[in-house]
Amino acid sequence: MRKVILVTGGAGYIGSHTCKALYAAGYMPVTYDSLVRGNKWAVQWGPLEIGDIADQALLSEVCQKYKPIAVIHFAAYAYVGESVTEPRIYYHNNTAGTISLLNTLLDHGINNIVFSSTCATYGIPTKMPINEQTAQNPVNPYGRSKLMIEHILKDYADAFGLNSVALRYFNAAGADPEGQIGEAHEPETHLIPLILEAAKSQSDPLTVFGNDHPTRDGTCIRDYIHVNDLADAHIRALTLMDNENGFHAINLGTGYGHSILEVIAAAEKITGHKVPYVMGPRRAGDPPELVADASFAKAKMGWVPKLSDIDTISQTAWNWMKSQ
Repeated sequence: MRKVILVTGGAGYIGSHTCKALYAAGYMPVTYDSLVRGNKWAVQWGPLEIGDIADQALLSEVCQKYKPIAVIHFAAYAYVGESVTEPRIYYHNNTAGTISLLNTLLDHGINNIVFSSTCATYGIPTKMPINEQTAQNPVNPYGRSKLMIEHILKDYADAFGLNSVALRYFNAAGADPEGQIGEAHEPETHLIPLILEAAKSQSDPLTVFGNDHPTRDGTCIRDYIHVNDLADAHIRALTLMDNENGFHAINLGTGYGHSILEVIAAAEKITGHKVPYVMGPRRAGDPPELVADASFAKAKMGWVPKLSDIDTISQTAWNWMKSQ
């Protein structure tokens, strides 16, 4: 009998890859997703229950029906720019909706949750790489909505014994190497699929925001991590909660950053096409560099990225894009 893991947002990009990994590891993932931004076709490794995380009555029915031993919580809005223009939906869904979810879990005696957090909680750090003790000063509502939940998880651990692991992702990228699922956002805002689409279409050029940052080539540097490596970390977080109580915050990154121009060069090598791009002005609040110190993830969970070199990320993303 497979142990059930409730996966909120399991029809999304990272959620669906994690559901595949959970099934391969012997669990039964049950996806709970509103499908507002998820994809029904991505739910292939367990049942789908369609609902909002704020719908406590429906969520209670799902918990009663499947009796999950833990929850992995992905369900969130995650567009930084949109969070600035529409903060109400970010605080309503990401913050208030998660509080509703947590209270429902407590009502059903479900005491373990893995939370999808973000490096956006750090804001614009002054030192690299970023470790878990780096000050958290988010500069947009998306980052603040996630940081609020981290504080709440700490309080719920102290008050109610709720065990939680907040995984602070850096830049998720790539696609399932077996080609069954991949990245499909509408609209797409992630850099690597935008670069690959520019290479594929050879029509509208990509805009690179700023070439005057204090970095090695003037463009922004980010720490890219393969989505399958992220999925693996979530399974390891479940094991961590089996062995240690309380709240844990853990960075997920590679410890190495690539500039936008370096990612473009990798895409050109993989696709065999030049990437058309133009230089634009910097975006307000765009940190020049975001790179993780992920040594704590290795020490705490034995987690080491295996697919997160830029060539593997680009190749798997390109294979997925061509298949679509």
